[in-house]
Amino acid sequence: MRNLAVVGAGVMGRGIAYVGALAGFNVYLQDINEAALDKAKNDIEQEMSKSVQRGYLQQQQVEEALPRIFYTTNLEKASREADLVIEAVLEVMDIKIDVFKKLDQICPPHTVLATNTSTMSPTEIAAQTSRPDKCVAMHFFNPVHKMKLIEIIRGLDTSDETVELAKQVGSRMGKETVEVNEFPGFVTSRMNCLIGNEAMNMLMEGVASAEDIDKAMKLGLNHPMGPLELADLVGLDTRLRNMEYLYQTLGEKYRPCPLLVKYVKAGRLGRKSGRGFYNYENRQDQ
Repeated sequence: MRNLAVVGAGVMGRGIAYVGALAGFNVYLQDINEAALDKAKNDIEQEMSKSVQRGYLQQQQVEEALPRIFYTTNLEKASREADLVIEAVLEVMDIKIDVFKKLDQICPPHTVLATNTSTMSPTEIAAQTSRPDKCVAMHFFNPVHKMKLIEIIRGLDTSDETVELAKQVGSRMGKETVEVNEFPGFVTSRMNCLIGNEAMNMLMEGVASAEDIDKAMKLGLNHPMGPLELADLVGLDTRLRNMEYLYQTLGEKYRPCPLLVKYVKAGRLGRKSGRGFYNYENRQDQ
C-alpha cells in the first residue's frame, strides 16, 4: 500500500489527505473544482503549521508529508496507480455511483474502492462496479486529524481481505476501527442524527437556548461537543441530506426537524457559511 487517491477536496477529503500523507502514503487529492483544491492545499498547510506550533507534529514530519500530496482535477491521473481510492463527495447516491463507475474503469484490478459515506449503502454503490468484493465503506469523522475512529462497513460482497486492508490503513493513519455490518446509518450516524434532531426540536420548541442545550450535553452527559455545535461543524445541508436518507430508509423517528429544513433554505449551513445555530462571522475560534 503506497498510493492513496482521495476524490473530493471538501472538509472530509482534505482531512483524509492530511492524515494519509502523514502516514507515509503518496496522496492524490482530486476535485473537479480548482478553487476547492487551492483551498484544500492552503488549509492542509495551515493546519500542519498550527500542529507544529502546538507540539502535535515535528517540523520534519511536515516537511516529509507535504511533498507527498498532489492536487489535480484529473480523476484518471489521480487514480490510475492507486492502491486505495477513498471517495469523499457529497452524500448523494447518484454522485457516488457515478464516481465509482468511473473509478472502476480507470483503476488497476487490485485497487480497493472505499466510500466515506456516513449513511449510505456500500452494497448499492459496489453493485455498479465489476469489483464488489473490493468495495467497502470507510467512514472517517470530522475533524479527521483529531478524531480517532473509522467505521468500516462491510457490504454484501465485501471480502475479508478488503476489510483487513481497510483496518490496516486505518491503523497506519493512527486510527481505531470498528467493523459494522451494513444497515442504514451504521452505528454512529444513527445515534448522532437522533440526538441532533431532538436537540433541534427542543430549540424549536423553546425548551432551552442552543448554548444551554449544548452545555447540558457536554457537562451532564460528558459529550465533548454539543449536538448543535456538531451539526454546525458537519454542515447543516449535509446533516439534512443524512436525515432525509435515514427518514426514507428507517422511518418516522428520523423525520428532519422543520427548523433544520428552514435553516438550510435560508443558507444557514453552519461554520462553512458563517452562520448556523451559532454565528461564526466574528468568532475567533472558527
